Amino acid sequence: MKKLMAFSLLLLFFKITAQENTNIFQTYPVFGACENEAPASLENCFKTTFQRFFTDNFLLPEEYAANPFSAEIALFFEVDSLGVFKLLYADAPSVTLKEETTRVFGKLPKVKPATYSGRPVFIQFSYTLKLPFEGEAINGNLAQETNHFTKNAASEQKTLGLVPYENDEFTSHLNIPFSHQRYSLYDRALNQVGSNNHTASKPLSFHDVNRYFDVKAQVTSLYKPRSGWWGRKWWNERMVTIKSNDYWFTLDPVADLQLGGDNSNVSYTYNNTRGVVVQGGLGKNFNFSASLFESQGRFAGYVNDYARSIRPDGGNPAIIPGRGIAKEFGDDAFDYPVAEGYIAYAPSKFVNFQLGHGRNFIGDGYRSLLLSDAASPYPYLKINTDFWKIRYTNIWMSLRDVRPEVTADGAFLTKYMGIHYLSWNVSEKFNLGLFETVIWNNDNNRGFDVNYLNPVIFYRFIEFSTGSRAGNALLGASAKYKWSNRFNLYGQLILDELAVDDILGGEKSWRNKFGYQLGAKYYDAFNIKDLNLQMEYNQVRPYTYSHNTVILNYAHNNQPMAHLWGSNLKELVTMANYTHGRWFGTAKLIIGARGLDFNTTEDAFAYGGDIFTNEENRNADTGIKTLQGNKTNVFIGDLQAGYLINPSTNLKVFVNFTYRSFNPQAETELAQNNSTSWFNIGFRTDLFNWYFDF
Repeated sequence: MKKLMAFSLLLLFFKITAQENTNIFQTYPVFGACENEAPASLENCFKTTFQRFFTDNFLLPEEYAANPFSAEIALFFEVDSLGVFKLLYADAPSVTLKEETTRVFGKLPKVKPATYSGRPVFIQFSYTLKLPFEGEAINGNLAQETNHFTKNAASEQKTLGLVPYENDEFTSHLNIPFSHQRYSLYDRALNQVGSNNHTASKPLSFHDVNRYFDVKAQVTSLYKPRSGWWGRKWWNERMVTIKSNDYWFTLDPVADLQLGGDNSNVSYTYNNTRGVVVQGGLGKNFNFSASLFESQGRFAGYVNDYARSIRPDGGNPAIIPGRGIAKEFGDDAFDYPVAEGYIAYAPSKFVNFQLGHGRNFIGDGYRSLLLSDAASPYPYLKINTDFWKIRYTNIWMSLRDVRPEVTADGAFLTKYMGIHYLSWNVSEKFNLGLFETVIWNNDNNRGFDVNYLNPVIFYRFIEFSTGSRAGNALLGASAKYKWSNRFNLYGQLILDELAVDDILGGEKSWRNKFGYQLGAKYYDAFNIKDLNLQMEYNQVRPYTYSHNTVILNYAHNNQPMAHLWGSNLKELVTMANYTHGRWFGTAKLIIGARGLDFNTTEDAFAYGGDIFTNEENRNADTGIKTLQGNKTNVFIGDLQAGYLINPSTNLKVFVNFTYRSFNPQAETELAQNNSTSWFNIGFRTDLFNWYFDF
């Protein structure tokens, strides 16, 4: 903790010394009436002309016009580098005054933008309008001081070639950190009828989203009028920003601090994550991002039990689901560091390369039966190719199996996965996706098999040519239908076997290994702006994602790479997301059932729910039914409400309540009949999905 504080102070010192700010710059924005003014008079002319425009155009609402009154209206606005006025925030004593202020503001003419070193720059102001207009009606100052420098600092900036940072990330090829709550803000805009975009391969980049949704405008519209450095950094901006004509980067501290309790024997629950995120760009086509997290935590009883049940070989006590291997911390808590990052390069408008350590997701639903982000981060190479109505995604990954039975000489087993996903906008309303993947390990010291580097070949044929048991290939499909601009349907299909005779034979063969998803989304539900509803059904037959060579299961770090529950399941998910300004709320209800193993001396069969067991230990060859085995009913309700502190970093404060009922037919060591009530309050930089609904 002392090291983190020292590091933060160092960053603060660097920011203050390297980029000291005052209200001095080369030119103010220039109204047409001010073009002949001397530079020293531009500030006063700008303010006077702005005031005159409001006095000439402002119409007092009827309830104020007839009676004496006094009022103040707070304005926070921007004149961008094109000279366009953008109202970021307005606060008035009544709705009618605010509406009139917004109307008048929309009539402001385009002006010549402010400049620095001869280059146009954006500039932000914090003004107060005094009503009724009498004499000096406006008091104000510059709010975005990062555009202006002292004489000494300006000289230093010129020497270093630095210019003001203008939220460059929002127009870059960086990923928008994937969280379901955040992406719900963009979902309706990205799914308009007739839009030729592709939403299944996630995370999405700012470049992808900006074609249909102005992320920068959405973020800056939430800015608060703060003129002080601390106020701006806390409420609006990134902590450290540096930019030149050729590069830029930002640096931010991140945190995930949670405190709560549940009804298990855990005294209290907590999470204490501190970290740092660095991101930037070199030129227009090369971007990078790196995140380092140091964490300690103790969770609800069922989460702790699950984390211990998937522990790795080698003595570490647990794997925190979605994060990574943990070591002991205190008597009953975990210490788990995580590092993620990537570099992105877009040599043309058609192709984007990413090399990183993180997670990916394919689908339009809450769950994915093709590729989910529920497992720990992993190394990957991803290529997105866009042309005509098609996006073609290639991903190659290096995964680990950390179970004792596959560990050799103290080293975890490495296996590899390759994925092809083709998304095609067949029409203005219908999208079709084709998916294939193969998993292989290092048999015969072949390492990363270059046969699977071919980006267009069918993996099933490669698997056959390299040996039928040398890999595990799966096929899948996805579909989305835009019924209207407010209502979408979507679905997925995963096929783990292609034995047509068994599929059509009607004997319910164990080789009928498949799953499907059906879902719907309703935007601005019931005409309530930014209320989005979603319903989704998932069903996966027994033994899907498993393999007779158990190291070739569809998993990484003892966690499924698709549905979090594995297979042999039925699940109904309903969700609601609501956003109003900086306030947000989410509600989630999951009702489902799982077919687990009994794991007893009398019944040690694999019933198909655990993808890590050998499918050759199955209970039968035919008559296989979904939810066979130890049928377990699952009910999960989750409510969260919070406030977005900083829209640039996605820093939030929230309260969360989760209720979980887990009711197996027969209790076993890994399946206990229990119900959990878990309450949490938190302060979090929301950068990824974290699933506790298992």
